[in-house]
Formats: sequence, C-alpha cells, structure tokens
Amino acid sequence: HAVAALAYGTPSIPRVDKIVGPGNKWVAQAKAQVTADCAIDFYAGPTEIVVVAASGNPKWVAADLIAQAEHDPDARSVFITWKKGFASRVSKAVDSLARGRDIVTTSLAAHGAIVIARDADEAMTISNRFAPEHLVVESDALIQRTVIAGAVFVGPHTAQAAGDYATGSNHVLPTAGAARFRGGLSAADFVRVMAVQRLTADGLARLAPTIVPLAKAEGLRAHAESVQVRL
Repeated sequence: HAVAALAYGTPSIPRVDKIVGPGNKWVAQAKAQVTADCAIDFYAGPTEIVVVAASGNPKWVAADLIAQAEHDPDARSVFITWKKGFASRVSKAVDSLARGRDIVTTSLAAHGAIVIARDADEAMTISNRFAPEHLVVESDALIQRTVIAGAVFVGPHTAQAAGDYATGSNHVLPTAGAARFRGGLSAADFVRVMAVQRLTADGLARLAPTIVPLAKAEGLRAHAESVQVRL
C-alpha cells in the first residue's frame, strides 16, 4: 500500500519520481508492479551471503552464515571452500549454532549450502556466478582478481553484520545476481544526469560531413535536411 501510494499519489501524499530501498518479497513485488509508472532502484531481497575461506575459526564463518539466515526463511547463506576438512568443521559449527532458531533452520534447509571447489580460483569463479549481495573472504589474496559482489568484507574480523550497522557507507545492496550490473544504492540514484550541447555555425559545418551521410544511410532524410538547411 505504501509503495502504491508513493508511485501514484494520494490526496495527502504527492506522487514521487523514484522509489528506493530494500524489503521482503512483498516489497519487491510491489516495486515490480509499479515500475512501469515509477522508477525504482532495483529489487533488494531476499538477502544473501557467500563466504569464501579455507582456514580460520569455523565458528566465525558459521556465525556469519547464521546471521544472514535469521533475516528471512528465503535468505541464502552459502559457504565455498577448497578444504574438505574445514568444510566439515564449519558444517558442525552451523548445526550447533543454529539449533533452536526456527527461521535460521528453515532458511538453511531451503537455501543454505556448502560448496567444495578444486582451489581458490574456482571458489572465486563460483562466487562470481552467484554475484552475491554480501561476499566475505578470508584474505586480500582472494580479491586480487575480478570480483562480482554488492559489498565485500575482507579478513576474519570483518564481520558482515558490521556492514549492516557501522562500516557502511550504505547497505542497500543488489541481490539475486544484480551485482553483475550495478553496485549498492548511492547518491547517484538520487541524481538526474542530462547532456547539454551547444554548437556554433562553424562547429555545425565541421560536423555536417559526419551527420549528413549517417542520417541518409539510415534513410532519415529529414534529419539530414535539418542540418543542411542551417549550412
């Protein structure tokens, strides 16, 4: 109802030009319904995390996975590693920490995963295919390559939850692979960009040999004539 009110206006709420911000699947669907009439940023949700690591404290990795899973039964928590032994330790830590948390266990059962890669390169390739909202990596070495993610958290002490509350600067991030083509919400989302052009008579004359043949090649004679009439 709030999204519709903003998109179309009410007697007390003026119509807006753009709606931004995250939400659950109902918010995303509402934004989808109005997008032909009101601009939006992107569909932000359900939340997701990918952790890539082969060492460290398994409880810390598990804690990050569970922190995302508690958001929503549709949240996605994925751990990618190339060490089977470490994967097993993380799995046991997740089972222990998730016990008794209904939303967490539902989310992990439906959307949680541990992926065993051949090596660090394949682990990052898999992560990039997810293009996750949140990417947590164990070290800087893992991001010395092409990385596709909404936000990246580097090192064992960089808990993803720190980004939710303190390290910012913004935490409205692309989900469901949208990080392939954009980053998080920023000041740019609230700015209109336009081009302003100004030609002199000499400038138009210099560009005419480019403009006129192209217009004629497209069969747009009036376009060409609108330039030629000025020469």
